[in-house]
Amino acid sequence: MAITLEQLLESRDARAARQAELLKAHPGQSLLCLTVIMPGPEKRSPRSLRIAAAAVAAVREVFSPDFEQLRDLETGYEGYFLLSQSMEDAKRGAVQLEDTHPLGRLFDLDVIGPDGPLSRSFIGAPERRCLLCDRPARECMRSRAHTTADLLAAIDALLGA
Repeated sequence: MAITLEQLLESRDARAARQAELLKAHPGQSLLCLTVIMPGPEKRSPRSLRIAAAAVAAVREVFSPDFEQLRDLETGYEGYFLLSQSMEDAKRGAVQLEDTHPLGRLFDLDVIGPDGPLSRSFIGAPERRCLLCDRPARECMRSRAHTTADLLAAIDALLGA
């Protein structure tokens, strides 16, 4: 089911509010927020759920979270994990998963601090690269350099579909 821009923006606001609640309720713990990278207006599909399941399993294996909340929404899958690791160690682990897991390129693992998400540069990691070319992913996303169909084909190739 396709979602509207308004629904997407509302889901981002709701996610930020949930992150703030968790940070306030659990000071001293690191918060890892999982979403699935899924281009186009359909954010929940068999393909996105398969990616989410792989991401959750990988997060559980690498981090052994103290708490988790998983949300399967039409606007996309969300996972919230409270970790005993420092924010820096959590960010290093998240980047390693994104960079080395076979589907990690499709995971968006944000470590959230009181001032917002930590960037990859916080730990000296390079920017994420585009699924289709070697340019920074952010550039291609903003300029809409690639079609949704081409991006979904690349995702299907990663999934072996």
